[in-house]
Amino acid sequence: MLMRNSNALSLLTFILLLAIAGCSSQSGRYKIADDLAPTDAPDVSKVEDAHPKFEPYSRGGNSKEYTVLGKNYRVLDTGKGYQKTGIASWYGAKFHGHLTSNGETYDMYSMSAAHKTLPLPSYVKVTNLANDKTVVVRVNDRGPFHDNRIIDLSYAAAHRLDMLKTGTAKVKLEVIYIENPESAALAALQETKLHYVQVVASSDKGRIDHLAQTLANQYQVKTRIQQSGNLYRLQLGPIGRQQIAAQLNQTLQQNGYPQSYLVTE
Repeated sequence: MLMRNSNALSLLTFILLLAIAGCSSQSGRYKIADDLAPTDAPDVSKVEDAHPKFEPYSRGGNSKEYTVLGKNYRVLDTGKGYQKTGIASWYGAKFHGHLTSNGETYDMYSMSAAHKTLPLPSYVKVTNLANDKTVVVRVNDRGPFHDNRIIDLSYAAAHRLDMLKTGTAKVKLEVIYIENPESAALAALQETKLHYVQVVASSDKGRIDHLAQTLANQYQVKTRIQQSGNLYRLQLGPIGRQQIAAQLNQTLQQNGYPQSYLVTE
């Protein structure tokens, strides 16, 4: 009987610890007061910007809606095209080593940040409007939960923006959105538009006919001649892939037809 009670107590303790850990990424962790800069901090002036790349949005921290301190927030489906101007703050030693909202460990010496509604992770260019200094941060946390603030920066990012002493700064946020390479490739394969490379235009129909035959043999591509009044336009195509058409256009420009350009239908 004692063994069963001990096991039950252990299980209850484990469940409580999980609950506390979950709260650490929501309202509980934001009740920590008197955040501080680190003592004996390393030199973070040379910390590199976050390197934007495609990352699938994490399972943690991306609930469609969530509530902190009695206020509801709705997470954006995508950060694509997001820009905003407002007040930035920063968070440091009190949160260093705590779990972020997407389950990573907060490192105040990295280029990271917290945002209330951007999907996690997102990459954001932050510009301090007072001095034009910029950083690129990776958003992996939620916050700051103050109505007049739009982003919470790591200690390293705040140092780079020269806002540690003031504590806050007016900034501009610009999301650096990286497309899913698999989706981009699929979209390219499914492209339905036709592309042509217009090579030259001339009123000399015989010259255009002869050049059409020459280029068709040289580049192994079909040609067409578009007439507009007394002017004849020689185009190579159709080509189903824009990338291939662009490469052909570049080749033609390098091989004596600098005025060639793409036409899409």
